[in-house]
Amino acid sequence: MTSSSSLQRFAPHALAALRIMAALLFIAHGTQKLLGFPAAPSSGLPAAFTMSWTAGMLELFGGLLVLVGLFTRPAAFVLSGLMAFAYFIAHAPRSFYPVLNGGDAAILFCFVFLYLVFAGPGSFSIDGRRR
Repeated sequence: MTSSSSLQRFAPHALAALRIMAALLFIAHGTQKLLGFPAAPSSGLPAAFTMSWTAGMLELFGGLLVLVGLFTRPAAFVLSGLMAFAYFIAHAPRSFYPVLNGGDAAILFCFVFLYLVFAGPGSFSIDGRRR
């Protein structure tokens, strides 16, 4: 049986895996909104400086910062707020229940990014190399 203390040494790597996978999934939302990839939204690409365009820019470029682990804490803070805002603006009015209003991903992203604000980037990050 593996003790928790022996698993603890892998915590920075597991944190990095969480950061990297969350960022890759998040970036896909930005590329979908701004570049029409992997599939354009049904309403078409957003006009510049609209709420959807701003969200797409934050998803794409904030996601890239989190992916490489550069300015991870402030970027994750902004992205966590973006997801809270997105949930209450776009999802909560549809239904009280996240599984019915399609907001479960927004809530999960919100709390993963909030966790990164406090935990930092983990291993394999530019922030870690800069220290």
